[in-house]
Amino acid sequence: MIFRQLFEDSSSTYTYLIGCPETGKAVLVDPALETFDRDLQQLQDLGLELAYTLDTHIHADHLTSALKLKSITDSKIAMPSKAGVGCADIQVSEDSPLNFGTISLNPLFTPGHTDHHLSYLIDQGANQAVMTGDCLLIDGCGRTDFQGGSSSELYRSIQTKLFTLPGDTLVYPGHDYHGRSVSSIAQERTRNPRLKNGTGEDDFIGIMNGLNLAYPKKMDLAVPANMLCGQCPDDVPEGMDRLCEIGVQG
Repeated sequence: MIFRQLFEDSSSTYTYLIGCPETGKAVLVDPALETFDRDLQQLQDLGLELAYTLDTHIHADHLTSALKLKSITDSKIAMPSKAGVGCADIQVSEDSPLNFGTISLNPLFTPGHTDHHLSYLIDQGANQAVMTGDCLLIDGCGRTDFQGGSSSELYRSIQTKLFTLPGDTLVYPGHDYHGRSVSSIAQERTRNPRLKNGTGEDDFIGIMNGLNLAYPKKMDLAVPANMLCGQCPDDVPEGMDRLCEIGVQG
């Protein structure tokens, strides 16, 4: 298996390129419009053909490059089925692995950050990894105060879907803001300040309610654009029209 973790600075977003060396087919997980040139170059350098783009959820902090990449590579757009994205070619759910070449990505329904969020598990025999999107981060987790978010659901998703995986399962998050790239289920179970051993659901809800996070500055554009697979809507909010230009995404 070919695996690359790629970083977008302005939104601290990780994109994951996964390729099958036997067939040359590849998937990009959570591709950002800002870096679609880089991602295309990576595919070319590795001799891979993009089969699918796959998002963990409808992002509020950047635009997906799914539609742009499809227009160039003829790849298919895969989105969580519960997000209700009409432009997606494939509606992904927990009971429908995404297969390409000899590789399977197994979706895990992990709502809480949003009401439709999916994590993606790669099981390569002795090597297992999970791309957790904005559900589980390194020493943290995604916020729960918009897009149908729920602290209770997030707690249960992490405890029952992620923390039940083998401890040596690698955790690849959708973001990191401190220069970290990978963790493990065992590390997050024991060290995550919001979720470590002994943290009950009520305590977790209290932590999340006390975050007092700022409103995402690009949410009013990003969410409707991502519901269109990364196409800016006709009614771009006042003052945000320049965000539709590739160079100022994030």
